[in-house]
Amino acid sequence: MQDVRLLPAFSPRRSLFGDLVILVFLISQALDGVLTYLGLKQFGPGIEANPLISSALPVLGHGVTVAGAKLMAAGCGIVLHVTGVHRVVALLTAFYLAGAVVPWVLLLH
Repeated sequence: MQDVRLLPAFSPRRSLFGDLVILVFLISQALDGVLTYLGLKQFGPGIEANPLISSALPVLGHGVTVAGAKLMAAGCGIVLHVTGVHRVVALLTAFYLAGAVVPWVLLLH
């Protein structure tokens, strides 16, 4: 029987670029989480643009919803990092910084 892999084989080779990218990705997730929480407290749940997050807010509350979403995003980023798709993590990091962190900073400033 042929061996079929769904994910690339784990490579113990380290990548400085990958390590830096995942670090910045995780920091951007934490910043987005804190800023989202502050934005929800200041402006109310109507400020949240993500329909999955906004629909969970009345059920789970601000803290649990935001923490759960950020932990899920961080976990997905770590899986991408471990499988070696560092450019994807870099693009996602840029997306989060430009599309979430910077707008929150400008709105909350």
